[in-house]
Amino acid sequence: MSQLSPFTCRRLNQLPKLMSVWEGDRRRLTAELDAPMALGELGEEGPEQGDCILWVDGTQGVVRALSMVPAETGPEAMVRALVQAIERPQSGVEPARPRKIVVRDREIQFFLRGALQNLDIDIEYVARLPLVDDILDSLQIDLPESDLPAVYAPALVKTAEAIWRDAPWEFLSEQEILAVELNCWEIETLYISVLGMAGVEYGLLLYRSLNSLKQFRRDVLSRPDASPKEMQQVFLEQDCLFINFEPIEAGLQPPQLGAVATAPNLAVSYDFGSLHPLEGMRSDLADEEAATFIVALEALHRFFTKHHSRLQKFALESIESRFRIPNPMPDSSTTLTVKVRTLPDIAAELIQETDAFVDLADPAGLPPLQDDCIPEGSIIVLTQHSLSQLAELRAASRVYYQALSPSPQGGQSASPAASPWPVLLVQTTRPKAQLLVQQLRDLGGVEAFCFNPGSDPISGSFFQVGLLQTGDGSFHLVHEYEKGDPTDERALALWAKAEVKSQGCCAIVIAAGSSGIHRGRPRLRDIMALFEARVKAPHELDLEPLVLRYAADW
Repeated sequence: MSQLSPFTCRRLNQLPKLMSVWEGDRRRLTAELDAPMALGELGEEGPEQGDCILWVDGTQGVVRALSMVPAETGPEAMVRALVQAIERPQSGVEPARPRKIVVRDREIQFFLRGALQNLDIDIEYVARLPLVDDILDSLQIDLPESDLPAVYAPALVKTAEAIWRDAPWEFLSEQEILAVELNCWEIETLYISVLGMAGVEYGLLLYRSLNSLKQFRRDVLSRPDASPKEMQQVFLEQDCLFINFEPIEAGLQPPQLGAVATAPNLAVSYDFGSLHPLEGMRSDLADEEAATFIVALEALHRFFTKHHSRLQKFALESIESRFRIPNPMPDSSTTLTVKVRTLPDIAAELIQETDAFVDLADPAGLPPLQDDCIPEGSIIVLTQHSLSQLAELRAASRVYYQALSPSPQGGQSASPAASPWPVLLVQTTRPKAQLLVQQLRDLGGVEAFCFNPGSDPISGSFFQVGLLQTGDGSFHLVHEYEKGDPTDERALALWAKAEVKSQGCCAIVIAAGSSGIHRGRPRLRDIMALFEARVKAPHELDLEPLVLRYAADW
């Protein structure tokens, strides 16, 4: 049975202990709750059958935690919700521990006794939970955001910046595991998996045990047809620290969507956090966890600097180095000896278990999804063009123009709609724009544009994938729009409204000038091409929801 980590127990035991009794329960119901956490584990697919987990303070009469989980989720979800109720209560009350909790399920009672044995909380069984019965219909949630520990924040950011500059995903796949031996803060060894070689999401997973790493990969690989919410549950079962790198364009805010950009004009935000089967995902770090991050990332940075040229053959070589890292704990003048080493045998084992290719497409005969069409550093914007703007582009002699294809139902050309059209703007440098236009022409032009749902089982994220279908029938990834991101969701909503008004007509505009003062707002002289196309639903193109599958890249 899993238990809460020593870090978490110490952290929770430092909180005030109330004299109140909390009621906890798990109920089957059809959920339609307007709350982030209520949808957090079921996804955003609307009302759906699942279990509601609820923790209520019986003395104060307030809801401290609510979550919706799939019915098949294990009892660990009860602990995750309880930890949230203690540390991050959802009704505006202060963090605190209960004196006693009561549940109406014997199995849950025994599970909680084992998982919470170091928290000094009485766990009792009762036949009925009247407060839970009365309160299910009137729940409100407010999830506060957590910050990094102030004393460690500068060092955390500094070491994260060093890893970002190292860009280990350029030479390490996620199967090529590194071991960082700390022997400190109750952690012997961290097992590092690098994400980013697929170019989708950049980050490091620092597993607290090799078994957790292997089990997660087995769960992902053994369930290729799992739904997004099932994969999110697998994601929450990991036992690791994590850091995600979120590239953002410094000083650039296009009208509706952010830019997809790379160096040199690149800013990065860092997302630190922890995953544990009994805690779920959290972004607030204990002091020991923050110190662990600093030491591990610094050791990795030194390792990458020392062995960068050799790491191209990582999976075939056994490499190790020892480094003396200053202890970042306040008032400490000691240094720690940290060993970093490769694990070629583990890498070979993981690669053997994995497909030999990254497959983003449906395996049942669909052509593979191409992700190298849109140039790196491009600015991607969803916008609209009026009829006069479209007419100006059609008439411009320097703009390559592809007219709307004839309607499939008849032989006559489609009549342009009278309303503004939704427009996909791709702005890059002039040489790259010229090359992109020529590539699209060579592929038979743009046949259709589509938004197709997708998910990433590694990160647990859900998104809409913008796809271009070219005349040769192939599909090309344009951009991913993340569910839950207000900017992305607003842009998609505006696009959908414009699509209806334009009767399914859209335009793809290729422009230069991404490095000038008109970034995100190209002038007529910057426009290189106008492709008119149809917006199609996924089923019209025989597309299934996309699931990002990770595999070896030899």
